[in-house]
Amino acid sequence: MNTTPKSLRLQIAIFGRTNVGKSSVLNMLAGQDVAITSPVPGTTTDVVEKSMELLPVGPVVFLDTAGLDDNSSLGELRKERARRIFDRADVALLVTEPSGWGECEDEIAGAAKAKNIPLMILVNKTDISAPSPELTAALKVRGLEPILCSAVDSGRREAAVAAVKERLLRITSRAAGAHDTIAGDIVRPGQTVVLIIPIDKEAPKGRIILPQVQVMRDLLDHGAMPLVCREHEYLRALAALKEPPALVICDSQVVDFMVGNTPPGTPCTTFSILFARFKGDLAVYAAGAAAIRGLRPGDRVAVLEACSHHAIEDDIGRVKLPRWLKETAGGELRIDTFSGRDLPPDPGVYKLAIQCGGCMLTRTEIVNRMGKAALAGVPITNYGTAISECKGVLERVISPFPGALAAYRAALPVKT
Repeated sequence: MNTTPKSLRLQIAIFGRTNVGKSSVLNMLAGQDVAITSPVPGTTTDVVEKSMELLPVGPVVFLDTAGLDDNSSLGELRKERARRIFDRADVALLVTEPSGWGECEDEIAGAAKAKNIPLMILVNKTDISAPSPELTAALKVRGLEPILCSAVDSGRREAAVAAVKERLLRITSRAAGAHDTIAGDIVRPGQTVVLIIPIDKEAPKGRIILPQVQVMRDLLDHGAMPLVCREHEYLRALAALKEPPALVICDSQVVDFMVGNTPPGTPCTTFSILFARFKGDLAVYAAGAAAIRGLRPGDRVAVLEACSHHAIEDDIGRVKLPRWLKETAGGELRIDTFSGRDLPPDPGVYKLAIQCGGCMLTRTEIVNRMGKAALAGVPITNYGTAISECKGVLERVISPFPGALAAYRAALPVKT
């Protein structure tokens, strides 16, 4: 578990006013000095991330945010960064002092409720005083059960950490993704799965990319037998098998080759489509892909690339996908690329949003992005579904998922 990717860890965001002891709480939970602590308000100026194994909860990332009542010269920028953490948090941990409940706490609780994020209350500094009647009443009205602690009192730390772990174990099932597996639920133990992995300019030297590694591990964990080959070895791989594979999975850029060479009765899909189901909502992405047929020259498309990397000659999101989209639309499109966690400030100006595979993002972040697109009335899809639609093979590669196939067909433009 020490090398579990951040995107597969439970993301626990620590919120609160300045100087309530958020960083001290992080250090207490981590069992080490992760964040700088000081009695000076505003010591935490940016989000501090700490990945760790919080047994028996499992792999987590703690996100220590700046105080939401920071009135310093950079306060608004710090508060905005803290608020953006709600888009990736699976659990919100609100740290308060015993003195009471105010606007800052109301804002945090309200944001957690709006995002449907489980909220935990940790009352710090109880070595100084007990929770006030005002705080107790505010929590009771909201149905919140606080955890009492003193992050600087070593004698009280163990009980507080144990209480946080117990509470997390109770709520993690609500924070989990819709699918616990990437592909292991669509094949049986002992079945063979062929993985077609091109080794091109985007493949890191000496390694293969993270989504492909995660799919292989998921298949192995479920007793399936992955057979890995490059595209020019695919036909030999099929011929070497005594019976057809239970599933074929390919990199999206060779999806038309895979479909053209896979027997009609053999299910096939792409890595990106599997991650669309694992990290988001494949039915929504499939319906969004149908909007590609309605693109016309001059339309605006937002490409959401989670990785902040330098584009290469054959970059999939910045070169190949835009080219295929333009060919499908029959002319030039206005394509804007947003990297990392940056999102369009005005999503409503776009005819379509296309999310990358999302291997570096949590499911919570992906779902929030999908929700923002829906609120703006913008169809959203992802790389794998978009490429497969551009290549004319989307129906085939989402056939293993009947709900997504139905959503795609329902969203197709009516022929006149």
